[in-house]
Amino acid sequence: MSLSQGDAAPDFTLPTDGGETVTLFDLKGGAVIVYFYPKDNTPGCTTEARAFRDLKPEFTRAGTRVIGISKDSVKKHDNFKAKHDLNFTLASDVSGEVCEAFGIWVEKNLYGRKYMGIERSTFLIDGAGVIQEVWRKVRVKGHVEKVLDAAKALR
Repeated sequence: MSLSQGDAAPDFTLPTDGGETVTLFDLKGGAVIVYFYPKDNTPGCTTEARAFRDLKPEFTRAGTRVIGISKDSVKKHDNFKAKHDLNFTLASDVSGEVCEAFGIWVEKNLYGRKYMGIERSTFLIDGAGVIQEVWRKVRVKGHVEKVLDAAKALR
């Protein structure tokens, strides 16, 4: 299943760093960025997370919350967050159910080897739970700035 602009975002409840949980529908009323990334502490994922960290004050001013999701464990998220001083929520989708619901668990091909993995993707969800923007097959450089511009445009 592939989600598009105008679709209702699938609700989820996931464990997060710090031993908390996050439920998407509990965040209604404000915009939410949900970004999916392959793995903690890898070069592209670290660069993307640091960019969200650095622009977090601007996302907050735009009334937008940021949630990063991967299949890494909560413990790995805690370590990743501490190592890079991340200031937003990291949620753990070990089962892959949320990745499936958002349509970002896909077949990948690396040097002729096929495998299933997370397609780096970002969703901008408005306060009513409707997807306003989708970025798939994200290239990290400059991406977070584009997401911020879209979040500001929602206000």
